[in-house]
Amino acid sequence: MAATPWDIDVGHSAVHFSVRHMVISKVHGRFGRWTGTVQLDPQDLARSSVEVTIDPASIDTGVADRDAHLRSPDFLDVAAHPEISFRSRRVEQAGGALRIVGDLSLHGVVREVTLEAEFGGTGKDPWGNERAGFSAKASLDRRDYGLVWNAALETGGVLVGEKVEIAIELEAVRKTAGATVAA
Repeated sequence: MAATPWDIDVGHSAVHFSVRHMVISKVHGRFGRWTGTVQLDPQDLARSSVEVTIDPASIDTGVADRDAHLRSPDFLDVAAHPEISFRSRRVEQAGGALRIVGDLSLHGVVREVTLEAEFGGTGKDPWGNERAGFSAKASLDRRDYGLVWNAALETGGVLVGEKVEIAIELEAVRKTAGATVAA
């Protein structure tokens, strides 16, 4: 079986992140607007690929003032960098473990990132569409992408951690003529 195109169902998927705040806790957030496609070969996942485009202006941490700061030139600078993208180069499969290696373009910088992933399998929804599920995670240093703003704390340490944890839950629908996607 060859790899076939699947659309990411963003209504049943999520891109989340977390980063240390004041050394003592973590702030969690997500991106609300993004799209993507998967070329999937369920019989040989190493022949699969993924492309995702994220609107960084859709960042949501649940605090409007913080989100505005994250959109500003201090962080994502969404006016100058209106897109975050990931394009896989290869998928490595070892037993049940998957590593998706690709290029992450963030804040005008492109760097290789490895997603540790898990394939949840496939199944038919009540409307006859074939669906596939994945979970993935990665860790990156925001400074590698030019995201260096910070503030020193009088007790030591900094306001914003350097390590960003990414967590992805992805559900994709196999493209077919006349497919209906619902709930």
